[in-house]
Amino acid sequence: MTVGPITRAAVLGSPIAHSLSPVLHTAAYQAIGLAGWSYEAIECGEARLGDLLGSCGPDWAGLSLTMPLKRAVLPLLDHAEPLVGEVGGANTVVFAGGARHGYNTDVPGMIAALAEAGAALTGPALILGGGATACAALAALRGLGADGATVAVRNPATAGALLAAASRLGMRVRLTAFGQEQHARDTQLVISTVPALAADIYAKRIHPSALAPSAILDVVYHPWPTRLAAAARQAGAVVAGGFELLLHQAARQVELMTGKDAPLPAMRNAGLAELERRAAVPRPGS
Repeated sequence: MTVGPITRAAVLGSPIAHSLSPVLHTAAYQAIGLAGWSYEAIECGEARLGDLLGSCGPDWAGLSLTMPLKRAVLPLLDHAEPLVGEVGGANTVVFAGGARHGYNTDVPGMIAALAEAGAALTGPALILGGGATACAALAALRGLGADGATVAVRNPATAGALLAAASRLGMRVRLTAFGQEQHARDTQLVISTVPALAADIYAKRIHPSALAPSAILDVVYHPWPTRLAAAARQAGAVVAGGFELLLHQAARQVELMTGKDAPLPAMRNAGLAELERRAAVPRPGS
């Protein structure tokens, strides 16, 4: 085992108590043999982000970022990989050489999750939601060979950041009102970036005469399966879930922060065990 000074890492966001990232990263450190590494969840909103980054000294390796921080962190970075600029969001900060380096591991995480499930892009794609994760989904579709997508948003007037990301990515986007688009029968891939209940309207539409995708990626990982994922699976579609996305994006973060290969099996086993534990815990009032 590698023993030395404590090296810190964390996931930031709000709310953050539910995050599975500490389980995945801690399992990785244990499997790699990094006994002096720690990873925690820290509640942090946009207003606190600058101060928290400024408080990270030489004992910090990096940070994972979730909502609402993926866009807010951009002006606080010293360097960023090109994908960060294209997507308009970073979910990873690595401290190296006295500088803050930004990365986006959501995009390769989505591509890996779809590949692991056996999903292939064979036709038009539909993205549900217009936030930072939807921008990452556009980049993932580009990586799969697409040149555009339909994006369902609640308010097209607030889709400026999404459209700007599409322009930077060289992707065509057709905006449609959430839950109201027509002619969806040729959609082959659906990527849902919205909360589980928000996608229920699409779960009800999965039918050969309405919405019949060959594959779905739902970024939710708990509770699982979502109604969308269950309906898609029952209809014979390939389904990739939020856990696979979280696992693969976390594995890339581990590699960026530690410089070592991510122990994917150990991370997967720890994450699934934690999800099983959570599923067995009675909900308040039940």
